[in-house]
Amino acid sequence: MSHTLHPLRRQRLQRSTLAVPGSNPSMIEKAADSAADVIFLDLEDAVAPPEKEKARKNIIQALNDIDWAGKGKTMSVRINGLDTHYMYRDVVDVMEQAGHKLDTILVPKVGVPADLYMVEAMVNQIEQAAQRTPRVQLEALIETALGMANVEDIARFGGRLEALHFGVADYAASLRARTVNIGGLNPDYPGDQWHAAISRMTIACRAYGLRAIDGPFGDFSDPDGYKAGARRAAALGIEGKWAIHPSQIALANEVFSPPEAEVTRARRIIEALREAEAQGKGAASLDGKMIDAASERMAANVIAVAEAIEARGAFH
Repeated sequence: MSHTLHPLRRQRLQRSTLAVPGSNPSMIEKAADSAADVIFLDLEDAVAPPEKEKARKNIIQALNDIDWAGKGKTMSVRINGLDTHYMYRDVVDVMEQAGHKLDTILVPKVGVPADLYMVEAMVNQIEQAAQRTPRVQLEALIETALGMANVEDIARFGGRLEALHFGVADYAASLRARTVNIGGLNPDYPGDQWHAAISRMTIACRAYGLRAIDGPFGDFSDPDGYKAGARRAAALGIEGKWAIHPSQIALANEVFSPPEAEVTRARRIIEALREAEAQGKGAASLDGKMIDAASERMAANVIAVAEAIEARGAFH
């Protein structure tokens, strides 16, 4: 193991991230009682330009009026991009009027680390002016060719950054890739054309202590396609996926929750290695397979998720 280590910056249960347009108050209210681990109230792509200001007011009111923490929700707001004139007012108004109820800000189309620096500087100043304890963290959407080209530098940013999300729709547009639907597979490609991008982002996340989250799957009438994509992402190390429709929440929670048999085996691995350690051995055998320190690290990951799910059970 290298002497340079970047432990996980912040553990959050984020199997499902429900996207909710800020322009629709009724959807925001329904989201509060959903089974989603994380909810992001959207000011960007899901809101038409004439509705931006009203959506911002809706989000501020909802953050203040609903007991999100009491419902076990991690709350996020996706601001508009730094290339728009909406972005600064999104940060200022939401942070000043409802920042104490917010967990993260999701920054879209991050292309270079300086994009995060700008948002973080604003968040720092607003919390200082309000004499608040630093609370609001940042998450970044990697959804352009520039962002993916710089993903390692973005992950290395530090500060308040705690997660990267793969935004497949804008990423496909940025690459001018031919695709059949958001997050879907092109039958002309031999496999999953998003594999390389998701893998690269996940590696950057794990190298620098960030959570890695997969983005949307557009065809909410295709649950099997959604679950297949989620499983492929999970196999690469992704720990959660967006839900752009309430029906996708349960699918994400299912795929990214370790099965009971997997949790049981993880605990048995820990026990077997403790017994081997007591005998002066660095490895052991379990069910006819060799296990060692690497097995313990993998088992610990499974147990951490299981314990987070169990803790969240108090809210559902």
